[in-house]
Amino acid sequence: MNDTRAQAEDMVLAHLRADFPGHSIWRATRYDGKPGDWVATLHDPAAGIEPTVMRSTPSELRAALINERERALARDEEAR
Repeated sequence: MNDTRAQAEDMVLAHLRADFPGHSIWRATRYDGKPGDWVATLHDPAAGIEPTVMRSTPSELRAALINERERALARDEEAR
């Protein structure tokens, strides 16, 4: 991966991490050493339901994490 692309992906990761602090977020590495899926692991139960969320693109991961946050809020509302 070239430096420009790596820097852009680092910036995307930084934004995802800032927007979803209840998850540990990273880019997986494929079997051939190339960048793979975008992954988020839940650390704060208030931030989601699924322990791990994987998507092919950062925008898909963002959408999934927004959905996770909404699911967690709905679950918490039901518990009250």
